[in-house]
Amino acid sequence: MSDNPSSRAGRPDLATNVRIAVLRLSRRLRSESGALTEAQHSVLSALVHIGPMSPGQLAEHDKVQRPSMTRTVAALEERGLVTRAANPEDKRHVVVAATDAGREMVKEIKRRRNAWLNRGLARLTPAERETVAQAAVILRRMVER
Repeated sequence: MSDNPSSRAGRPDLATNVRIAVLRLSRRLRSESGALTEAQHSVLSALVHIGPMSPGQLAEHDKVQRPSMTRTVAALEERGLVTRAANPEDKRHVVVAATDAGREMVKEIKRRRNAWLNRGLARLTPAERETVAQAAVILRRMVER
């Protein structure tokens, strides 16, 4: 049995509570992506925020295998959210870039996710919102180490 008093009392410990809350929050935010899968949103967002990349660079960025990235890029291209073109520096290679529609999609997903979060935050007391603000800073620091 754990030495943590809350575990002994049958309540989850801090790590468990944070893990469950973060996973549920992440799942709920992902549901605001609409018709895009999370993989598609991740690729499209990277192209919007970082710039055009080769499929290999995208696969490395998202830590997936190249065949998976090829399928994701093909699905995004079919929807008109990205384009593939010859690399201007090496015509044998392809560069993937977000289209205007892709950039608008990323903005819309961000807007929907923020709107959902803002509705939830509005239900909190000012003191609770301050606690969440402090927790957000601490959580970011934890993942950036």
